[in-house]
Amino acid sequence: MRIQVLWEGKTKDAHLRALEQDFAARIRRMTSFEVAELAPQKPGKQRGDAHRSAKHGKSGNGLTRGEQALLERLDGSVRVFLDPRGREWTSEEFAQWLGGQMTMGRREIAFLIGGPDGFSAPLRKQADVLLALSRMTLTHEWARALLLEQIYRSLTMLRGYPYAR
Repeated sequence: MRIQVLWEGKTKDAHLRALEQDFAARIRRMTSFEVAELAPQKPGKQRGDAHRSAKHGKSGNGLTRGEQALLERLDGSVRVFLDPRGREWTSEEFAQWLGGQMTMGRREIAFLIGGPDGFSAPLRKQADVLLALSRMTLTHEWARALLLEQIYRSLTMLRGYPYAR
């Protein structure tokens, strides 16, 4: 199974970037894994794209062209959006879910971390799973590092490695 993590913008904090790189390398030793940094969306531009799309009949679902392109990129993937309104799982529950996806033969899981304003309501509706890492507010950079650590932790749990203890 392939795991893909997409987030908006670059991680500016060097310490967090190092953590991300460390966990990404660990994950890659266990499964196919990719991190993709998406270009930040400009709020005014998104609204304009949605208006133009609706005006020209290209999108009746309320998605911007950028959001539609993102969904097309993730076609066939289980789409997990990080969202404060999402499900909260323990590490064990997350590992069980991830293991279940592997058992069901899912070829790819894509985790998406939105920008400072999160996801638009129409895009949020396209998620297969809304996942909250914590009820506490995290910066997007911390959320990235935490998500990668939890993916790694889950993979070690599924393989019975001692890291998760």
